[in-house]
Amino acid sequence: MTTLLEKLRTMTVVVADTGDIQAIQKFTPRDATTNPSLITAAAQMPEYQAIVDETLLQAQKDAGDAATPAQIVTLAFDRLAVSFGLKILAIVPGRVSTEVDARLSYDTEATLEKARYLISQYEAAGINKERVLIKIAATWEGIRAAEILEQEGIHCNLTLLFGLHQAIACAEAGITLISPFVGRILDWFKKETGQDYVGGEDPGVQSVTHIYNYYKNSVIIPKSWEPASATSAKLSS
Repeated sequence: MTTLLEKLRTMTVVVADTGDIQAIQKFTPRDATTNPSLITAAAQMPEYQAIVDETLLQAQKDAGDAATPAQIVTLAFDRLAVSFGLKILAIVPGRVSTEVDARLSYDTEATLEKARYLISQYEAAGINKERVLIKIAATWEGIRAAEILEQEGIHCNLTLLFGLHQAIACAEAGITLISPFVGRILDWFKKETGQDYVGGEDPGVQSVTHIYNYYKNSVIIPKSWEPASATSAKLSS
């Protein structure tokens, strides 16, 4: 019998949103995306303890004796995100998304610095930047940072996106991919109204449908593009 996952593959691209490498091996998605909470959860699993220990020890060594515990932890977590990303890229044929620290969401320059650092770590490990998406919060500052990164050939996945206004801004900035927060939109409406929503009534589904239709029926010209080359939105729906 055809499974629901197999049916889904005939209609769309399957992307795993997890840091669990064994789950990715089991379901064989084309792409994968991670975030700090997913990496933290995976890092606590016994089967990944060796990755965590090795990454932490190397971070302590590279940070030097003058580094504070906070600096070592930050370095270790960045390295850990890349370590998991490398393991995932050995499984999936497509791309992995690695997220910039959400605490930098309102700081364009800090986001740029972190994104470039993450890409440099992948490249040092022999991974072409075309296989990595830098995941950034879709704040005004985050979108501005992503616009600059796209011009540098560093592709981005904009997250924490809750409405059409953010989606349009991302398209105009030439962002490669957006990740609307369907579930969080639903959670907000359920909390505010006390109602439950099914199928097409789901406000999160309606939001994504609105974005999808806007993209498909609009020619969005990113500000960074030359008019002669602007034919469609540079976004994956």
